[in-house]
Amino acid sequence: MRKLFLALGASALIGVSPAQADTNLSIATGGTGGTYYPLGGGLAELISNHIEGHSAVAEVTGASVENMGLIHRQDSDLAIALADTVHQAYNGGDRFNGNKLDVLAIASLYPNAVQIVTLADSGITSLADLAGKTVSVGAPGSGTEVNARSLLEANGVSFDDFDVRNLNFNESADALRDGDIDAGFWSVGPPTSSIVSLATTRDISLISLSEEEVANARAEEPVFAPYELRAGAYEGVDTAISTIGIPNVLAVNSAMSDELAYQITKLLFEKVEDLRAIHPAADDTTVEFSLESTPIPLHPGAIRYYEEVGATVPDKLRE
Repeated sequence: MRKLFLALGASALIGVSPAQADTNLSIATGGTGGTYYPLGGGLAELISNHIEGHSAVAEVTGASVENMGLIHRQDSDLAIALADTVHQAYNGGDRFNGNKLDVLAIASLYPNAVQIVTLADSGITSLADLAGKTVSVGAPGSGTEVNARSLLEANGVSFDDFDVRNLNFNESADALRDGDIDAGFWSVGPPTSSIVSLATTRDISLISLSEEEVANARAEEPVFAPYELRAGAYEGVDTAISTIGIPNVLAVNSAMSDELAYQITKLLFEKVEDLRAIHPAADDTTVEFSLESTPIPLHPGAIRYYEEVGATVPDKLRE
């Protein structure tokens, strides 16, 4: 009997692999056609390969607004979300019915660009031209929808002025390709795969904002910043496009341990070339950009890393 007990014990031990013993982390991203998902997948791979005792997986979600709820409820461990949405979540803004969510930042990763895409022969060249058209404003609850509403309302245009469709990035591209919508909003780091794919099969154009429209948008949302999409970012788009940009934030719940938050922050910046190989949006993933752009306080574990590399952490980023 004793020999049988020892044999069973040995087999049980043999059956427990290090991978099974890992703490699995969930990273809330967005749709597969945007930037959040590939960057989240790259970060998940880095965590799985380099942080002992942890593995991670990127989850497809409705993006920014949904992601803040996932972090608050601790249904996800990390999430990427737009700065304006993160700011409202932390401060209890209208989008969260005045409820302050439990979210802190690890870093700002890169700036999004609001990209308003139509077909080249649509005749749509301005925000005003969207009136009476069929327009996708992004997935329900996404940062794209929030940014589209803010930009339009700041410039005297309402969702009531056109036929609204709530489509994710891939769905918007397919609908434009098939003629089911006249224009679509993307709030994402360019170049994004769904627009790249669309531009290979249809002649596209992007709506450029005037200086006044940019100024109006910034007055509405202080986290907006002027952004110029370079000429040639997409096939057939041969002139620079003036629009607005919004930082994207990697957020966690305050309950994450200081040590894990430190290790993730350190990994993010020390292995950033791996992320850049996945998507060029990570070209902007730097300590400097993060400390200049992050709209809410940093997790204490993240602060530990920034101070370790000699960076000055602004007081507004400390709780």
